Amino acid sequence: MSQRILLLETLAEEAMELLNASEDVEIVIALDEISLQEALEKPDFQAIITRGKGQVRSQLMDQIPSLQVIARAGVGLDNIDVDEASQRNIKVVNAPNSNANTIAEHTISLMLNLQRNLFNAFNMVKEGRWMERGNYVGDELHGKTLGVLGMGNIGKKVARIAEALGMEVCYWSAYREPVSYAMLTFDEVLKKSDVITIHLPLTSDTENLISQEAFDQMKEGAILINTARGKIIDQESLINALNSGKLGGFGADVLADEPPKADEPLVTHPNTLITAHVGSLTKTTYTKMCTMTVENTLAILQGKDPMENCIFNQQSLKG
Repeated sequence: MSQRILLLETLAEEAMELLNASEDVEIVIALDEISLQEALEKPDFQAIITRGKGQVRSQLMDQIPSLQVIARAGVGLDNIDVDEASQRNIKVVNAPNSNANTIAEHTISLMLNLQRNLFNAFNMVKEGRWMERGNYVGDELHGKTLGVLGMGNIGKKVARIAEALGMEVCYWSAYREPVSYAMLTFDEVLKKSDVITIHLPLTSDTENLISQEAFDQMKEGAILINTARGKIIDQESLINALNSGKLGGFGADVLADEPPKADEPLVTHPNTLITAHVGSLTKTTYTKMCTMTVENTLAILQGKDPMENCIFNQQSLKG
C-alpha cells in the first residue's frame, strides 16, 4: 500500500527527486485552497510537508484522520499547531539548525549595512554623486556592544561573528547557555547594547516583546535587527521609535504582515533596510532544508529512525 504525502508548497528540485524516487509513495501537490479541497476528496494522507506559508491547523487535521507526520522544511513552527498535533500523536518534523549559517550571515549583513550606511553610499555613486562623499556619515561595529535576544543555534553564530569583528557581546535567553558571553536580564540588554538582534521563536510570550516600553529603554540611536519573526516587535511602537530618532536604524528579513501593504511605512522609511524573507533562500540552505525534511519524513513513514532532534514534539513518540 502506497504512502500518500500532501505538499502545501514547492520544494527544492533535489528534494522532489528524493520523493519521486521513493517506491510506494504518492505525491499530491496543493498550492492553493482550490487544489487543497480537490486533494482532500481522497483524504488518506500519511504526511503533510510545508514550508512557511502552508497552514496546518486543527481543521486540516480533522480532515485527514490518517495523518502521521507534519513536516516543516525550515525551523520555525508558527504555521503549525504543534500542541494540537501532539494531542493527536502526530509527529511534527522540522529541519533543526539547517538555516543557522545563512541567517547569521544575513543578520550581520544587515547590521554592517546599517552601521556603515552602505546602502546610501552605494546609491550615491550609482547616481553620479561621488563628490558628495564629504556628507557621508557612518560608523564601525568594532568596539560596539551587541545584545543578542535568544542564544540558540543562530544567536551563537551571530555572536561569534560579531566577536570576531571586535564587538562586545551580551545576551538574554530563556536558559543560560554554555557560552562565554555575559547573560543579562532583558532590560539590561536593552539598556547596554548599541545593536540588538532578535533570534527568538514566535510564541505567546514573545509576541510584541519589543514594545514601546522596550524601545524607551534602548540607547538613543540604537540599531535593531530582526531575522526571526515580525510579530515579536510591536509595529506601531517600531515606527514611533524610528520617527523620533530613538532607533537609529532597523534591519529586517521579516515583517508582522507578509507581504506588506502597499502603504507600509516601514518599507519606505529612510532608516530601514528590509528584505523579503529571503534569509534562508540561499541555494545551499534551501536545498538542505528541503532534502533533510523529506529524508526524515520518509524515514518515519518507513518505520526507520530519522535524524536526531528532527522531531520537534518528542512527546508524540510515546504513543
